[in-house]
Amino acid sequence: MADIAKPFGRMLREKRIEKGFSLRKFAELVDLSPTYLSQVEQGKVVKPPTAERVKKIAELLGESADQWIALAGRMPDDLSKIIRKEPEEMPSLLRAAEGLTAEQLRALTNRAKKMKGKDND
Repeated sequence: MADIAKPFGRMLREKRIEKGFSLRKFAELVDLSPTYLSQVEQGKVVKPPTAERVKKIAELLGESADQWIALAGRMPDDLSKIIRKEPEEMPSLLRAAEGLTAEQLRALTNRAKKMKGKDND
């Protein structure tokens, strides 16, 4: 699980080293230059890697892609598409859900899945 209190680059460096990846090898695996990856880890880059690359990073590190994408300040591509389909209702739903506990959010998610299932019958 990612520690959201730590900056993305610092978490990346700690986890990369913990998993035994060299900077060069890891950069190659995620299709980034070692120089850029080093700058990300040091917090010297204004723009973090794309959501797709962060997803690959998370997979290689055995971490949650959604958590790491959020930690990097990005949004998963599928969420952008979902919001664009319902540009008023989806943001409204997210704002209404703000402040709910993880347990309440899981219950809401399960309810939404059940509602979708009923619509597909």
